[in-house]
Amino acid sequence: MVAGWEWDETLFEGTAAHYRRGRLPYAPGLADALAGILDLDGRGRLLDVGCGPGTLALDLAHLFDEIVGVDPDPGMLDEARREAAELGVSDKARWVRGRAEDLPAGLGTFGVATFAQSFHWMDRDLVAATVRDMLTPGGALLHISDLKTEERSAEGLPHPVAPYPATEELVRRYLGPVRRAGRGTLPQGTPGGEAAVFAAAGFTGPERHVVPGGQVLERTADDIVSGVFSMSFSAPRLFGERRTDFETDLRRLLRAASPTDTFAERRPSTEIFVWRTAA
Repeated sequence: MVAGWEWDETLFEGTAAHYRRGRLPYAPGLADALAGILDLDGRGRLLDVGCGPGTLALDLAHLFDEIVGVDPDPGMLDEARREAAELGVSDKARWVRGRAEDLPAGLGTFGVATFAQSFHWMDRDLVAATVRDMLTPGGALLHISDLKTEERSAEGLPHPVAPYPATEELVRRYLGPVRRAGRGTLPQGTPGGEAAVFAAAGFTGPERHVVPGGQVLERTADDIVSGVFSMSFSAPRLFGERRTDFETDLRRLLRAASPTDTFAERRPSTEIFVWRTAA
């Protein structure tokens, strides 16, 4: 955990309804890539830790007999249940409210565990060791995120790119210069160095894979607004009574950047690190 910061239940409060619309999707082909990397054939169990609204677990549902998502935010789990029902996979999906630190929580063993842009919020040493013990021999832990090092070109896009730097400055104007996180702040941001944590927990690896992005995404102003409100550091509750004023200013900023309220950008690539247990 970050020194001087403690997790609290308000971290993502109010963001769940904005998640699926506002967050950029993983690269197409992610499920197919994982099926090939891990030899997945529709059997076995998946544990998605910090599952949010089930974005990743539901994309992978067809590759397993059962998917189990764990998240402490009830709004996230409500969204996951709704989406599972719409996709017709409720019978193979289980959503468990709890922190990763509460594992194993009687959930049994799994062939695959995933952390999709969630591991940095956890007591990483504890969680990595616990999840290792929940994996079957030869099981795999996947650490998945957007590829942070790539530059996504705006050349040839059919609409303007959303004014992200100006949007971030607007958030700072309303919430202050230090990154907010629940009831606390993260002056230095969230931690990195995951490789050392997984290695210390007894995993071998990693194997690194990149699923290429680059496909053009068209997005509306509503999508961009939801993207802002899906973030822990700009969650709706943080604005308090000024939320309406903030959204008004944000939409004014977006309209100035694109009078049609339509934007475009390239889909990010997805980076996968595969860590394995002893067979």
